[in-house]
Amino acid sequence: MRRSFPIKKYLKMVKPFDIIIVSLLIVLSFSPVVVFAMKNTSSESSDLYAVISINGEVVDRFLLTGNKEHQLITYYPAPGRYNIIEIDGERIRNKEDNSMHQVAVRTDWIQSPGETSLNLPHRLLIEIVSDNPELTEIDVLVQ
Repeated sequence: MRRSFPIKKYLKMVKPFDIIIVSLLIVLSFSPVVVFAMKNTSSESSDLYAVISINGEVVDRFLLTGNKEHQLITYYPAPGRYNIIEIDGERIRNKEDNSMHQVAVRTDWIQSPGETSLNLPHRLLIEIVSDNPELTEIDVLVQ
């Protein structure tokens, strides 16, 4: 005894307009990919900078866009404290410090606008900023 496949029963219930709606929903599901791809394409044309701040004061600013060199820079935010910052091409990280938990060291490389690496005990902040204000998102708290 041969059993018929139940899909034929369901195919009879599908109307032409159902196929149009499902096709439209599938096409629309890929629209975020297109929007984000276009936004990332426009972000490549702006320059990215690494800004290093200690105690809220900017101490250095490095151009990352188009950078080809490798640098190691040591900062002494307070007596007995040090941070070794490594710049490798278009990315930057806190390579070594003498803080207790090593959170900033474990953050690893940062290279996109808005990314940060924070060494809280030393109050040292590395932040990637863009010269294009559209790429830099600002969060505002209103009370």
